[in-house]
Amino acid sequence: MDNPQIKSRRRVVDHGEVFTNPREVKAMLDLVPQECDRLDSRFLEPACGDGNFLIEILTRKLAVCRRRAESKQYTQLQFEQAAVQSVSSIYGIELLPDNAEACRQRLLDYFIQEYRSLYSSACKSECIEAVRYLLSKNIICGNALTYRTADDNWIVVSEWSMIGDGKMNRRDYEFSYLVGDSAEQDLFSDLPCATFSPVYFLNLNAAAYGEE
Repeated sequence: MDNPQIKSRRRVVDHGEVFTNPREVKAMLDLVPQECDRLDSRFLEPACGDGNFLIEILTRKLAVCRRRAESKQYTQLQFEQAAVQSVSSIYGIELLPDNAEACRQRLLDYFIQEYRSLYSSACKSECIEAVRYLLSKNIICGNALTYRTADDNWIVVSEWSMIGDGKMNRRDYEFSYLVGDSAEQDLFSDLPCATFSPVYFLNLNAAAYGEE
């Protein structure tokens, strides 16, 4: 079927699955260019599909990192930290497991492409694995309307923050509390359901949090 906005008519009927055209994605993000350029500016797509919005956001954030690296504002380590921070600020919730996995892989592949194009054989496997881990946490298979994951647990969203010396802080929040009715409520404004000790950004992985 020659239509990039749908995979099949059956998926449209069963799940209402229609992907946003990249042209519309770019036009909408062009309305908030300053947020796309801020590496710590968080974006949450509650029906992310295979990542049309999220890949464009990551593209713009990594373009900032790349310009700074190419102009020698960043060393390789500074680029890696900034790029990891960029990935950590991007969130998606997706109902269909194949789309969620495709989104994670799409974002990871793009990160690796940009990273390797800058540093080639000097790329660190730890940096790639840190990004892989972040995407495993930030791209969630679940239903944003019921606040439940695919295996019927409450959706939990991790807040990642750089706190100095290359360390990242993680606090987990139940998604249902993050999307309250208060118009003044900001993302991560409620009390976390779990907090963790800071971890150096190149050491982010499941073992660091006892999740293996």
